Amino acid sequence: MSSKETYLGDVQDVNGTTVSISLSKESLTGFVYIDGQGYRVGQIGSFIRIPIGFNDLFGIISQVGASAVPESQVENQSHGDRWMRIQLIGEGQRNGVFQRGLSQYPTIGDEVHLVSEKELKNIYGQPDKPYFVKLGHISNADSIPALIDVNKLITRHSAVVGTTGSGKSTTVASIIDALSDSTNYPSSRIIMLDLHGEYGHALKEKAHIYKINGDLTSKLKEKELYIPFWALNFDELCEISFGEFNNERDKNIVMERVQKYKLESLTKYPKKGASADSLSVDSPIPFSIHHLWHELFIETFGTYYNSKERAGKPIDNLAYETDADGNELKGNPMEGIPPIFKNIVTDAGEEKINYLPSSLNLGKQVLLLGTKLRIPRYDFIFKPSDWMPDIDGKVAQDLDQLLINWIGSDRPVSILDLSGIPADILQTTIGALLRILYEALFWARNLSQGGRHRPLLIVMEEAHIYLNDDFKGMASKVVQRIVKEGRKYGIGAMIVSQRPSEINPTILSQCGTFFALRLTNASDRNHITSALSDNLDGLTSMLPILRTGEAIILGEAVKLPMRTTIEAPPKNRRPDSQDPIIYDEVPQDDSQNPGGWGIKMEANPNYKELVETWRAQNPKIDIVK
Repeated sequence: MSSKETYLGDVQDVNGTTVSISLSKESLTGFVYIDGQGYRVGQIGSFIRIPIGFNDLFGIISQVGASAVPESQVENQSHGDRWMRIQLIGEGQRNGVFQRGLSQYPTIGDEVHLVSEKELKNIYGQPDKPYFVKLGHISNADSIPALIDVNKLITRHSAVVGTTGSGKSTTVASIIDALSDSTNYPSSRIIMLDLHGEYGHALKEKAHIYKINGDLTSKLKEKELYIPFWALNFDELCEISFGEFNNERDKNIVMERVQKYKLESLTKYPKKGASADSLSVDSPIPFSIHHLWHELFIETFGTYYNSKERAGKPIDNLAYETDADGNELKGNPMEGIPPIFKNIVTDAGEEKINYLPSSLNLGKQVLLLGTKLRIPRYDFIFKPSDWMPDIDGKVAQDLDQLLINWIGSDRPVSILDLSGIPADILQTTIGALLRILYEALFWARNLSQGGRHRPLLIVMEEAHIYLNDDFKGMASKVVQRIVKEGRKYGIGAMIVSQRPSEINPTILSQCGTFFALRLTNASDRNHITSALSDNLDGLTSMLPILRTGEAIILGEAVKLPMRTTIEAPPKNRRPDSQDPIIYDEVPQDDSQNPGGWGIKMEANPNYKELVETWRAQNPKIDIVK
């Protein structure tokens, strides 16, 4: 291949990494043949090289036409001149290894050449290297695999963004499937936060699936998801259990009680690594929140007898209501059933509400917690099976078994299906879950179970819901800490979202690699462009016209930005994220998405089932499977 065949034009203007070139008369046809392969000249997003001595500088075409003329040449250009603007991205020795960044710049008059498919193969890497995973192929070159460097993908964080219907979920499934290949990565460790229950079917052979009201008899063999309340720190516990306090005094009262309960539990059931001197209200020590609630309820709403005939303190003379058999209605702490108190009759014969002398001002908070203790949807956190403490704080399982389930099992992927978490505690629960994972690996950084020895990738689906820039919640704070510091401890983050403009910019700016699928919203595209380290405005301007399943991959995990056709998993192993079909031309028996307006309406549909699932807040009950 002669240099004449690939010659495009000459450098006429250099402004940092932006270079303007004037196309030669020979390339005006717009189409050239190299080694029998046809190439269109001047395609936005295609690559060029500028030979300088024994090195080549590489760039991406970002603009073509009259607007690409440098300002200094606007008045001097001749009729028929054609211009092209490129963004320099890296360099490499002739037929050698490509490196990002520049050690030198081109000068006026340097030749500019088109990059052939053969040269691209040398640049993009070798598929036989074990630290490369193949996700598909370059869109305009089927013979060139799209290779991702896992060393830079995992701990330097990444983001997968794309509008609804762009193939985002399928892309994520393809990435996770490649990273969990036991042949290449026998110790891979991935945990996914799945907000809509989409990925269980796609990754069922490689993942354990943990779900609220999980169904072990299903094909997915779902296991129950538990997040013990006592593993939360105090602020997380308050947000989930008590809500907002009226003042700091009320909050401090609850803090002191939690500290007391944890100390009593630790004294009776010692835990390695914890002592009375080091114990704090945030320490993950089991205690009975049910008995704490019962105690606070009594001290908030309790009434008492103050007759002279009754000895002892007011708390020892509580005025309980009685049932028909004369039994005092003292409630049931474990079931969240509160005691019932009555008005008392004074010695003067007057009926009055005789509250305890030092009653607490925690009415709203205590009632809220009691309600949650009674509602089954909150059992995953307040009645966590083997992690449920008794009255003294004794548990059947400690947090080590919980972490084994999540990040130490016999399968490389753990899917935490969060679709059943009540909306009012979703953001705080996700924040608590991420903090538990981060702190566990942070403190285990010198152990074989820690992230430095065996890195962990955390995949966060629908991240805009809980990492919103307007929401200064716990999830956003924890993820900011992960993306800033997690790399040192072997913790990587993959942010997945259809609305990147709603994600905290600090989080996006720390993502080293982007998988950008079709984005039609201008604010979303601008958000991605501003987060990129390279000046690639021209390349990101292509995002609205990408095909479904096509992505522009940019950043540290790829040698060059590349427009990639992602290799989708087989149809029977794709995420359950397809839009409902309105009319399907495929016969119902053969359709992957049966239903829609084109089929015969069901006779006598049973809407009682609909109401049943609605009330239970569970799509899988009784008849409904």
